[in-house]
Amino acid sequence: MNGASPAERLAEVRAQLAKAARLAGRAPDGVTLIAVSKAHPADAILPLIEAGQRVFGENRVQEAQAKWAALKAVRPDLSLHLIGQLQSNKAEEAVALFEAIHSVDRPSLVDALANAMAKAGRRPDCFLQVNIGDEPQKGGCPVADLPALLERARAAALPVAGLMCIPPAEVEPAPYFALLAKLARRHGVTGLSMGMSGDYESAVMIGATHIRVGTALFGERS
Repeated sequence: MNGASPAERLAEVRAQLAKAARLAGRAPDGVTLIAVSKAHPADAILPLIEAGQRVFGENRVQEAQAKWAALKAVRPDLSLHLIGQLQSNKAEEAVALFEAIHSVDRPSLVDALANAMAKAGRRPDCFLQVNIGDEPQKGGCPVADLPALLERARAAALPVAGLMCIPPAEVEPAPYFALLAKLARRHGVTGLSMGMSGDYESAVMIGATHIRVGTALFGERS
């Protein structure tokens, strides 16, 4: 896809997503494509908006605040998802800005988000991030701690939409996706935020409801 236009890259990703969904006996429209726009300026995002993409993912609250006010003024139907780690002291800003938060990974953040939602009267979807490969450098709650975190989130009336993971790099991701899907079934949640540019087709075949794709849509960052 080198040299392809943003519209061509979007069409290719959508085609591969649809193919993987059909192979798994799923409806392609059951998978939300999140275009990961972190570190990309507004002028790199606009062509994807013009090509019909409406859901975007950002890593940082401040970067998103700086970029998206003007873009959302032009297209009020845009949906913004926070996919990066969130500090508890940024909970109010995140609740005001995002339609979904994919990185809820600790009790203190559950409490901060619940308070922010009560104050704002706004309730973004929340995904509990699981450290599926037990990697110390990554965010996410340990697999063993998921039942307690889920119980805390439900007690706080957080809108729990599902689970999220980032598998270890340089290994086959499918077993990690399958483990996340198994955890979701066990705990009665339906959403699965998993799969990125290099492995989203595998994630879709295993049940992903949200895929987070950056490089395949925007190209390699310089």
